[in-house]
Amino acid sequence: MDQRSISVKLVPVTSPDQRSPRRSDALSRDRIVEASIEILDTAGESGLTVRAVTTHLATGRGAIYHHVTGKDELLAAAAAGIIDHVVTGTGPGDEPRKALRALALRIFEAIDAHPWVGTQLSRDPFQPAVLRIWSGVGAHLQRLGVDGPARSDAGAALVNYVLGAAAQHAAGARHATDDAARQAFLDTLATRWAQFDGEASGSASHLREHDDRQQFLAGVDIFLAGLSRPDSDASGDI
Repeated sequence: MDQRSISVKLVPVTSPDQRSPRRSDALSRDRIVEASIEILDTAGESGLTVRAVTTHLATGRGAIYHHVTGKDELLAAAAAGIIDHVVTGTGPGDEPRKALRALALRIFEAIDAHPWVGTQLSRDPFQPAVLRIWSGVGAHLQRLGVDGPARSDAGAALVNYVLGAAAQHAAGARHATDDAARQAFLDTLATRWAQFDGEASGSASHLREHDDRQQFLAGVDIFLAGLSRPDSDASGDI
């Protein structure tokens, strides 16, 4: 009977101390949302994956999937986390018009600080973050005495303006990461606008000193000035 040599490859055993550390505390949905926001702020939307969250939190995929179904839910929950903080920052004791102005500005500043929020809010009108904004705006309009179809129309006008203007500002900010880059971006835009006839050409000269925040607030003030009086008989007179 032939004897054949058998080669045995020894595989080193990894001791518990050599493995990646895992969390010993209970993982909550709130902590997962916080981690998602941190990743989105540093790596952008493309950097947010379930794997990235597990690495950030030193946990396993199963622990993440126990709380969320995947990236889409992570994005929606992260946006809701930002917006919840924004909406609760304007208290019911504030004068309604001032509260609406403050809420609009806080949303603008939140999207300015977290550009991915503007992109996420445009994806689904029924996601929790958008519904939270509607709820906050509607509550202040009700306190102003704006009811019925007028409140629905006024709410839609303000929400659409705020989200559209803030998202556009965030998109521009992605092209200009500092003051010098922003000025170069505005100069280029002004030069292009000057080549067209009509309003675009006339507005070109103002672009170089353009301030997104001031322009945004000017639009909000126009909206607030146009709100119907509580005793108005014209339900659609906004």
